[in-house]
Amino acid sequence: MADMQGQVALVTGGVRGIGLAICERLAARGVKVAAGYSRDKDTAQRFLDTFGEQGASIHQGNIGSNDDCERVVNEVLEKHGQIDILVNNAGITIDKTVRRMTPEDWDRVVQVNLSGAFYLSRALLQHMLDRGNGRIINISSVIGSSGNIGQANYAAAKSGMFGLTMSLAQETARKGITVNSVTPGFITTDMTAAVPPEAMEKVIARIPVGRLGEPGEVARVVEFLADPESSYITGQVYAVNGGLYM
Repeated sequence: MADMQGQVALVTGGVRGIGLAICERLAARGVKVAAGYSRDKDTAQRFLDTFGEQGASIHQGNIGSNDDCERVVNEVLEKHGQIDILVNNAGITIDKTVRRMTPEDWDRVVQVNLSGAFYLSRALLQHMLDRGNGRIINISSVIGSSGNIGQANYAAAKSGMFGLTMSLAQETARKGITVNSVTPGFITTDMTAAVPPEAMEKVIARIPVGRLGEPGEVARVVEFLADPESSYITGQVYAVNGGLYM
């Protein structure tokens, strides 16, 4: 693989779960990681204690706010001088059937999971265009492809990421920037840990490989797409779901 020493990556939701695994993988390649987080200061501080000596930084913000997204991008640029890789990983769920879902439930999930990816990409785009180089990687979900009962807001937002990915990829393909999406299935994270065991057994029974995925298995694909040698790959969707949705 090509040398990634000295590159800088902004990873939203980077202090835990899949985001943390992505930061670990990129840091192992010599990338300085700037991890975004929303509220959990203790977890963010533990992240900084682990990766601070490698030049990592943490940045608090609400991804559902355009102002916060612009501020975080500016903070990272001020600290590190450049951003080579953007991983739009942060996301939330508010699960209810459509009949019970409020407009506020809908707006909040779409704002964070889809609009946040747009806000950050837009805030960073001119910097990447000026440098003639960049990697934007959107973390979607198998639910964006398959849908799911009680997750219309989440499914719509994650499906919307596909359209954002392909449109932005076409706009930037001749500018040295690639834009791709990684679509995890059911991964061992805090989110899946909250699922009742009997419900999780039914989920695993539907997965052809017969298990949940690990955060590192998603991070491996992100690392591949972030690598300088992946410059001919853009506008693509990479599923990491154990065969759950083909």
